[in-house]
Amino acid sequence: MNAPDKSIKATATPADLTLEDVKAAAARIEGSVVKTPMMHSITLSEITGADIWLKFENLQFTAAYKERGALNALLQLTDEQRERGVIAASAGNHSQGLSYHGTRLGVPVTIVMPKTTPTVKVMQTESVGGNVVLHGETFDEANAHARELEIERGLTFVHPFDDPHIAAGQGTVALEMLELKDDFDCLVTPIGGGGLISGMATVAKTLNPDIEMVGVQAGLFPSMFDRFKGESHDCGGDTLAEGIAVKNPGEFTSQVIKERVDDILLVDEPSLEKAVSLLLQIEKTVVEGAGAAGLAAVLENPERFAGKTVGLVLCGGNIDTRLLANVLLRDLARQGRLARLRVTLQDRPGALFKVMRLFDEHNVNIIEIYHQRIFTTLPAKGLITDIECEARDAGQVERLVEALRGAKYQVQVVELN
Repeated sequence: MNAPDKSIKATATPADLTLEDVKAAAARIEGSVVKTPMMHSITLSEITGADIWLKFENLQFTAAYKERGALNALLQLTDEQRERGVIAASAGNHSQGLSYHGTRLGVPVTIVMPKTTPTVKVMQTESVGGNVVLHGETFDEANAHARELEIERGLTFVHPFDDPHIAAGQGTVALEMLELKDDFDCLVTPIGGGGLISGMATVAKTLNPDIEMVGVQAGLFPSMFDRFKGESHDCGGDTLAEGIAVKNPGEFTSQVIKERVDDILLVDEPSLEKAVSLLLQIEKTVVEGAGAAGLAAVLENPERFAGKTVGLVLCGGNIDTRLLANVLLRDLARQGRLARLRVTLQDRPGALFKVMRLFDEHNVNIIEIYHQRIFTTLPAKGLITDIECEARDAGQVERLVEALRGAKYQVQVVELN
């Protein structure tokens, strides 16, 4: 059985990724991936104070840019490699992009996923032709098993980001953007392992060195940020931007980023949630947390981007519908359009009715009511009532709270972190 090729990490350097490599990738994948639109957002420009342009990579067939790099890598396999098949470790967009195009090209694709991977992601990968192997509890365990199967079965390992072929394919995003508009002040790009920004920075810095390349990572997963800045932070947690939640960034991509990227910013979870909500409400487009990271960075750093022409890549749209619903409702709560009021009442007939009359007078809609009689520090004849309600804005809720307190009720507004 043939041994696998030497690790890309040990051999590749930034010299292995050039503008010509990206142009060659663009020619290879032409007609097989969606040439997604780029549009100017008037409303987001007004909100942020920057001139915002959006690249809609969430409109790819598998709803993510990952198809580009996966296809570019597949098209450069030898006949023997194509016949034997490829393998990857991924619980995200890379698995779907590789499976879809591998199946389309007649290349067997095996994807190793942790046993903890949500069933919907397993089903999505299988639905586009991938053979899923569940192994281990973590990505690292799944990745190690994929490397074992690579040798055992003579398969070709296709890395999700740390490979010049992958990065060249991802760089076609910037090539398309700059073909339409070549005067960007900066491109703001999400970073997980670094494949997308490596390819994009290679294109941008070659065609127009004045374009500033700014990467974005979730604050809970600052792995590339730490490597770039020479800092050390905790890395881990439940981030909305799971697509860029990478603990170990690429070795090859780290070199490219150090050479061709100007800065990396971190964004917090509320900003990611707000960005996802704004893109749905304003642009009518669904993005996952990673896809909204660029906009989140601009929202968090208005002075840095004020007056600049900014290109943002909406890199993916694969978000669980229940999670999306939670994000939208939490955003309404932060705006003050949804609220939970905790009111202390006497446990007697008509007590709740009197409170409801004040809600009616202030035209605030009641959504849910929760009574708590047992687990309180109140006397036995008291109760706590949580009332979830809907208003036009925070001011309307504030006026209702003032009226309730004026009527001698104890009222607490339950805050959302």
